Amino acid sequence: MSSEPNFWNDSQKAQVVLKEISELKKWSERWQKLYQEAEEVSLLQIMAEEEKDAQAEAEVNADLVELKKELDAFEFLTVLSGEDDSKNALLAIHSGAGGTESQDWAQMLLRMYTRWVERKGFKYETIDFLAGEEAGIKSVTLEITGEYAYGYLKAESGVHRLVRISPFDANQRRHTSFASVFVYPEIEDNITVEIKDDDIKFEAFRASGAGGQHVNKVSSAVRITHIPTGIVVQCQSERSQLRNKENALKVLKSRLYQLYKDEEDKKLEKLESQKKKIEWGSQIRSYVFHPYTMVKDHRTNAETGDVQAVMDGAIDRFIEAYLSQKPEEK
Repeated sequence: MSSEPNFWNDSQKAQVVLKEISELKKWSERWQKLYQEAEEVSLLQIMAEEEKDAQAEAEVNADLVELKKELDAFEFLTVLSGEDDSKNALLAIHSGAGGTESQDWAQMLLRMYTRWVERKGFKYETIDFLAGEEAGIKSVTLEITGEYAYGYLKAESGVHRLVRISPFDANQRRHTSFASVFVYPEIEDNITVEIKDDDIKFEAFRASGAGGQHVNKVSSAVRITHIPTGIVVQCQSERSQLRNKENALKVLKSRLYQLYKDEEDKKLEKLESQKKKIEWGSQIRSYVFHPYTMVKDHRTNAETGDVQAVMDGAIDRFIEAYLSQKPEEK
């Protein structure tokens, strides 16, 4: 294809094609590797049976268990075939009503997702962070880099509910807290999302941390309002105003892309029956610490009693259960 005479005339289109080829090559190479491993295990199994070698047979059985895990993982990747699934992700957490309780819950979710990122071998960078008044966080935005990061994390968009004995309540009463999670695909440079200068309102302000301590004494934090849609993004994690502005525009671009994509999906009536409203009371998952321990996803009924493991990032069972559903079940 790259040998066509006019292939490089449109460099952006050429890059898109080359990326598609690269993605297909990854799938092909992964399948070839699994096929070769299966052939080798099959041959070793025949040899072990012919020689009646019990130790070799045990080794072959162990290899078969590992091969099945690899095949299951490869099969699961076939559900991550959406247009944006292979992209990096922007994950935003916002505390709900309830002050310190919800802000502490938002910080617990932040830890859960960063631990999941580490388990996956992905990387993350904090683009924006707004601390709570007494504890926890009001909001945070992470840029998560890794193969199919958005494909996995799109399952996490929604309201997350916590039930526990509050560590902030002297009377040791049970509290319910909410936090929302929004996930967007990170938009690449070769995708055009037009943002007109007249459509945005730019504000600079001083970044502040917990307890009102200023991160610096200059107006390095940035807030951008997209006037036509009302979308507001802000970034204050960097000391440089220019860097914060770049990050804010990156987040705005991704959110506008998702907005326009959702609008198009509505017109085509492809996802209308699948969408859930993101609002308090329509939580996608509950995390119960008291009077019993359980994490339950209300969309799939997947659940576990090991709350601590989940809070340490073991959320793949919920992600996979949701993504494996048929479209009409979501």
